[in-house]
Amino acid sequence: MNTFLFLLAIIPSIILHEVSHGFVANLCGDPTAKNAHRLTLNPVRHVDPFGTLLLPFLLIATGLPAFGWAKPVPVNIARLRKPRTQSLYVSLAGPLTNIILSGIAFVYVRYEIHHSSNLSLFNSYSFFTFMVDLGAVNLLLAVFNLLPIPPLDGSAVIERFVPVHHLPRYYQMRARALPFLMALLILNALTIHVGTTWLSSLEQHWFNLAAN
Repeated sequence: MNTFLFLLAIIPSIILHEVSHGFVANLCGDPTAKNAHRLTLNPVRHVDPFGTLLLPFLLIATGLPAFGWAKPVPVNIARLRKPRTQSLYVSLAGPLTNIILSGIAFVYVRYEIHHSSNLSLFNSYSFFTFMVDLGAVNLLLAVFNLLPIPPLDGSAVIERFVPVHHLPRYYQMRARALPFLMALLILNALTIHVGTTWLSSLEQHWFNLAAN
């Protein structure tokens, strides 16, 4: 695996994932991210030095599954026009963005495999490898973030069943869950390996579909 190309694929994917949360929140009445100037593709405003750069690099370098995060885009659920429903839309916007990016990469890779007859600047092996990485990374990001585990986006489904008077406590718990989830993932990758084979199979299945 080309570590540079993989990082080049995962970093903008994570950033676009976060921007989409703020974009949909703004459409639904919450301009918090817009007012904080976070609805931008400028990576400087989104990069978390540890979660976006250092952690993915270290995981790749040590042979562990790569994951990471950008600075969370601020969303004030109370400012949404229909908080209980639209908070779900805001959460699912990130995985949907990753699915779209994976689909774009899929179309490109499939076309190159079946129709390309020359190598140009945008058709070189390096760019092809980047697009394979982009497709696989975004598919894995989408599936992983849809797991119903706080603070992942899929936990928004659970949130819909939390009684209103317990929501403030739930949001506090969700905001503090990331370090525990990260520790659990690293422990799983080092020891019990639950789901790691399935995720690798999903990546291989994506490429097989493009190649056939």
